[in-house]
Amino acid sequence: MSVLYALLFYVAFVLLVGGVGFKIYQYWSTPAPLKIPTTPAPTTRGGVVFRIGREVVLFESLFKSNKWIWLFGYMFHVGLALVLIRHGRYFQEVGPLLKFLQPFGIYAGFAMVAGLLGLWARRILVERIRYITGPSDHLILALLVGIGASGLMMKFVKHTDIVAVKVFFQNMMQFNLGALSLPGDPVLMLHLFLVAVLMIIFPLSKLLHAPGIFFSPTRNQVDNPREKRHIAPWAAEMEK
Repeated sequence: MSVLYALLFYVAFVLLVGGVGFKIYQYWSTPAPLKIPTTPAPTTRGGVVFRIGREVVLFESLFKSNKWIWLFGYMFHVGLALVLIRHGRYFQEVGPLLKFLQPFGIYAGFAMVAGLLGLWARRILVERIRYITGPSDHLILALLVGIGASGLMMKFVKHTDIVAVKVFFQNMMQFNLGALSLPGDPVLMLHLFLVAVLMIIFPLSKLLHAPGIFFSPTRNQVDNPREKRHIAPWAAEMEK
């Protein structure tokens, strides 16, 4: 079983990195023939970087649009970020910064699940959102809630041997398959399986908004249509 899980994570990692890399290549190479920054927009490249930074860190446009959705979305994303940072202890030695963030990462799991449940309730209770919600949206939310809930169970309900888990992943990263020994904890097995599924479907899902925000022409374009003509490279070739 340990070897099977290791092989599953090898496949999931290759699909995640390869799939996201391919999508980023597509985003990068897709022409943007129109100048369409959402106004008020910055008129300098530095302003564009600052604007995207605010979107990534603060979810600025969502905050202006809907405070409740922003609250649940921010709870989930910040909680997820802290949880991921805390999980770094399974792959490397715990340094001072990682040690300092450990307590925050523990309780951030509750914020992550609460935010997900709020976003899920929105897709069920708000009629106009329910109308555009498909089965895949519910399945992804269920997958994320399952990952968060199973992780919290291992911390607060049924403890697992985290030292053995760390040894397992370190051996897996060193391709030392003969020394793999994963604890036979059903909750841990479920948690890891759901994580692997998330890694596999990530490049094919709406979760690609994570890298996609950097390629949105409404956000990454300078608002200078009067000062400089915007022309896509393929259109410039046609004019020659």
